[in-house]
Amino acid sequence: MQDQEANEAVVIGAGVVGLSVAIALQSEGRTVTVLDKAGVAQGASAGNAGMLAFSEIMPHASPGIMRQAPRWLADPLGPLSIRPAYAVKILPFLARFSAASRPAIYRRILAAQASFMPMAEEAFDRLVSSAALARHVQTTGTLSLYDTQASFAASAAEWEIRRQAGISFQEIAGAEIDALQPGLAPQLRGLARYVPGGRQVVDPRLYTQALAAHFEARGGKLERAEVLKVEAMERGARLILPGGRQRKAATVVLCAGAWSKTLAAWLGDRIPLETERGYNTTLAPGAFDLRRQIYFPDHGFVATPVGGGVRIGGAVELGGLALPPNYRRADAMLAKAARFLPGLNTNGGTQWMGFRPSMPDTLAVIGPASASRDIVYAFGHGHLGLTQSAGTGRLIADLLAGRQAPIDMAPFAPARFR
Repeated sequence: MQDQEANEAVVIGAGVVGLSVAIALQSEGRTVTVLDKAGVAQGASAGNAGMLAFSEIMPHASPGIMRQAPRWLADPLGPLSIRPAYAVKILPFLARFSAASRPAIYRRILAAQASFMPMAEEAFDRLVSSAALARHVQTTGTLSLYDTQASFAASAAEWEIRRQAGISFQEIAGAEIDALQPGLAPQLRGLARYVPGGRQVVDPRLYTQALAAHFEARGGKLERAEVLKVEAMERGARLILPGGRQRKAATVVLCAGAWSKTLAAWLGDRIPLETERGYNTTLAPGAFDLRRQIYFPDHGFVATPVGGGVRIGGAVELGGLALPPNYRRADAMLAKAARFLPGLNTNGGTQWMGFRPSMPDTLAVIGPASASRDIVYAFGHGHLGLTQSAGTGRLIADLLAGRQAPIDMAPFAPARFR
């Protein structure tokens, strides 16, 4: 027997993006149901580093990056790795990534991110203005530490772009670095950059769960359900669930992260989304006196204060959804962190691997499906899902209300791949 329910809006995905979109639609007076096959915060939203990276406007695909890639790939445990079993499948993504690094395209992507981030930060501040959500956010500042003066100097152009975009930072050295973060290895006390306004979600899983509670308290519905297929109708959409069950919705928003690609394909949209597999290790409280977010640009990973402990994670592994985890990558980052933070107690850590839904041009996919304007996409944020979650909710709410968006939406449109 078919179970057909007409809901005003169904959001597929109970991660931080999906819940932020759901809350934004609630604010428009809509009745909203969120469906997720695994439940709240069971994907990348649970185990990310918790950084609110509003200063990270630089595209991953930059001019000259393809010349550096072979050196990175030579180290299977380095900042970029491609699993051999996935190498052929990833070639179309890499071709698009290479194209996005051309100077003119790079500049357009950079402009799009630079316009999105201030709006995303403003939307995030509005979302967490209630005491129940505000307690999940803290200002720690973000410290970028370099191995050598040469690497510090090499990154100067990128930081000048950030400065021109209105991002405030300081260049510091020696005792100034020690005052911000004691206990660093000597080679990291030379030159650094510090973003005083850098903020952190105290625990990404708990924050996402708090969003879910906030959504339900306002009348929203959360359901465990796997969506196998979305079909456009003359009005609204039909969702196909296991066992032949169906349900209807006036509006569907696809926020299924790394699993969005397959659902979009059923709707006729071939979105070149790929899965960056991110690894980390979370150490218990007392492992190190980490006072703020620390980024190691020369090595592609971070140390962040999460849940009272320390989370060491990052880097990029392109390996899809099906291959087993390679936790040697987490081990390698932890070993480096122990060299850079000599007092770090690496015992008893909890390892994690999650799937980042990433696009070759760094930009998320936000906009209507080709099959129907009643079905819209909000996925593919890569490393910036938490950072851009509330801003994405604002954009989806504006789109469905027929309002002019506060930024140019063309760079984020699904149609850019047609």
